[in-house]
Parts: sequence; C-alpha cells; structure tokens
Amino acid sequence: MPPPSRIAETLVQLARSGDLLLHIEATVGRLGTGFAIGVLAGTVLGALAGASALARTLLDPTLQGLRAIPSIAWVPLFILWLGIFEASKVALIALGVSFPVYLGTLGAILAVDRKIVEVGRVFRLSGLKLVQRILLPAVLPHYVIALRSGLGLGWMFVVAAEFMGASEGLGFLLLDGEQLGKPAQIVAAIVVFALLGKTTDWLLVVLTTPFLRWQDTVDKG
Repeated sequence: MPPPSRIAETLVQLARSGDLLLHIEATVGRLGTGFAIGVLAGTVLGALAGASALARTLLDPTLQGLRAIPSIAWVPLFILWLGIFEASKVALIALGVSFPVYLGTLGAILAVDRKIVEVGRVFRLSGLKLVQRILLPAVLPHYVIALRSGLGLGWMFVVAAEFMGASEGLGFLLLDGEQLGKPAQIVAAIVVFALLGKTTDWLLVVLTTPFLRWQDTVDKG
C-alpha cells in the first residue's frame, strides 16, 4: 500500500500533465449519458409495472432475473452487439442504473396509501390533477432515493464499462496502474472515484431538495 504522500504526489502529477482532467471528463461524460438513459428506462418500466398488474406480471420476473446478473457478465455480449467503443460502455452503465430506478419507482407506486387517493377523489380530483396533487408527492421521496441508488450503481458499472478497451477514463487509469505495477495510481484513481461519487450524490440531493420541501420529517422538526 503506497503512503498518502505518494498518492498525493501521483494526483498532482496527473493534474499537472492534464491527464487527470481528461480521464475525469471521459468518465463523467459516460456516466452522465448512461445515467440519463437508465433513469428514463427505469422510470418508464417502473411506472408501467406499478400502474398495471398485467404489465407487472409480464415485466417484473424478467427484470428481476436480469438484475441478478453480474455487471461483468454483460461485457462480452455488449461488445458483440455494440462494438468496443462508446455505445457499449454507455449501454452497460444505463443497464446498471435502470434496475434500482425501476425498483424504486415500482415500490413507490405500490406503496401509495389508498386512503389519500380516496381523499383526492372526494375533492373531485381526477386524471392529471390527481397525479399532480396526490400521486406525485407520495411517490417522489422514494423516487429520489431510487435515483441516488441508481447513481451509486452507475459509478460501479462505469468501472466495468471502462475495462472494455477504453483508452481514457478513471477505469483506464485503474487498469493501466495494475498492468504497469503502479499501486499509487490505482489508489489515486479510487480516491478520485470516491470524491466524484460523493460530489454527484450531493448535487443530486441539492437539486431534488426543493421538490421535497413539503415533507414534515424528523430532521425538519
């Protein structure tokens, strides 16, 4: 294990050469694209399964089976289907993100209290107004947690994605450090992953907090 001074020196060298910024931009770009696609797919599928018992019966068993497959097991198939370039990497990240978003959306919809829906109907809310005033606020807190879980899993999947023949990215730094026997570079890349993961999670919390101001929770007491 390299000492902290050596890790800091490696980070400084990578930053001065411009390599660190190049690798961070490549990784964040892949993650951002894959996260957006995964959130869209997971939300749509979760909403369908939550709103329709038939859709849930058709979709849920297959998605639960696919969710259990390790990320690295998808790599050969995605390379065969999409090639070794960006499409396969983004698809792998999107796949990883979509599962927790799907589960969170489905669980949030199924957990909506029937009584509050009935209250909305008593006040003659229907259609879009019922969704906007009753269902959306009830689902949103769980959905935000699902987004955070998806983001965390996206950071895990981006490493597997960048092992797929990438020439840039933090995953490439990990692989390069392993092949060339540079433990300080490996640990430096792990530290950057941790910092970026925490930063993006904080940004997601900050962006979603205004939509949850109505909550009367213990931490606001």
